[in-house]
Amino acid sequence: MDIIRIIFAILLPPVGVFLQVGIGLHFWINILLTLLGYIPGIVHAVWIIAKR
Repeated sequence: MDIIRIIFAILLPPVGVFLQVGIGLHFWINILLTLLGYIPGIVHAVWIIAKR
């Protein structure tokens, strides 16, 4: 299942975070990072998935 989450994290970072933690603080932080720059959103999403 982590492989699918990482694929979503690369394509759509907020979806990858949502699948891991649901709608919470990390989800909103990831949306903000994705809007500010696509790469920071990807890095944050992969970090959240790898951390848990």
